Amino acid sequence: DFATPRAVLTGHDYEITCAAICAELGLVISGSKEGPCLIHSMNGDLLRTLEGRERLQGPESCLRPKLIQASREGHCVIYYENGLFCVFSVNGRLQATMETDDKIR
Repeated sequence: DFATPRAVLTGHDYEITCAAICAELGLVISGSKEGPCLIHSMNGDLLRTLEGRERLQGPESCLRPKLIQASREGHCVIYYENGLFCVFSVNGRLQATMETDDKIR
């Protein structure tokens, strides 16, 4: 048997730097090098764009996502390159932010 993709996820303009799959909710969350994080359904439909504070500060301060984790309860935690954590709901609403000087891996 040949492996075939279940879906093709589109919407990023740059390379993907991180991704998370939440099978319980049927979601795929991905972040790209120079852009926002996107939420897709497992079928490949683009559902939401997660935009944090970078949109308020302008494109020159675009945040670069490094790590993403999704929970069964519908929360998505994103760690950005500059030390910023953001918590989003699966509806795309920014719920909380926290900055740290620590290097997270």
